[in-house]
Amino acid sequence: MEQPSYEELSPIITIALHEDIGSGDITSLALFDEYQYACARISSKNDGIFCGGFLIEYIYHTIDPSISVTIYRNEGAAIKKDDVVCDIEGNVRALFSGERTVLNFLQRTCGIATRTARLVSLVSDTAIKILDTRKTVPGFRLLDKYAVFCGGGTNHRMGLFDMILIKDNHIKAAGGIQQAVMMVRQKYANRYTIEVEVETLNQVQEAVEAGVDIIMLDNMTKDTISLALSIINGKAKVEVSGNMDEHTLQEISDLPIDYVSVGALTHSVKAFDLSMRLI
Repeated sequence: MEQPSYEELSPIITIALHEDIGSGDITSLALFDEYQYACARISSKNDGIFCGGFLIEYIYHTIDPSISVTIYRNEGAAIKKDDVVCDIEGNVRALFSGERTVLNFLQRTCGIATRTARLVSLVSDTAIKILDTRKTVPGFRLLDKYAVFCGGGTNHRMGLFDMILIKDNHIKAAGGIQQAVMMVRQKYANRYTIEVEVETLNQVQEAVEAGVDIIMLDNMTKDTISLALSIINGKAKVEVSGNMDEHTLQEISDLPIDYVSVGALTHSVKAFDLSMRLI
């Protein structure tokens, strides 16, 4: 996944700056004149994965294009507690006005990348790929999925527009798996990858008979997953989903699964701790 561009992210950056600065940073306006300059440093307060350095530039250049930003860590690089990740130099009012917005963005991107890397490491000796989901903060889909990519994860579909995923409600409304798959093929032929979410072994059999590309085994025990794999028998790729975490991932990692999707990567993010100080 490519690094998101400024044009793609400028709407959420503008919203974030507006909600924080509003009509003006009244504290900085009272304390500093418009010609006062300073240098600030952003440091890590945890061990983890760095992600989103470009956001520092995007945010500060939105406030004041003359601000100089120097990034010291590559995207996806491991960082340790007290590592310096960035220096920023420019108008002191602008430095303080953008501080919280910058840290808010980075604590999320680094947090997602760090959790993803931890899960990826647990299956590093297998063929399993860790997938993200659409359980993202509205407006942050691109950044959330980029952070998963930086952590070594694999991006699932970006939205409803780039892949067919037939879920339980689709199946119920369409009258069954076979009917749903048939209607999709009548509409799009082979234009899109087709994945079907299943909850029972009978549905697994239906999905195999429908000839879908990927079968998602939702909220199944390890024993049921094993039975499902014997039914699928290599006729489709297999994704496992449903309350996946470090414990459950390790429990099923010895099975011949292709993908494990983890909604918690983006819907339950632990903020990564960073700080900005003048130097």
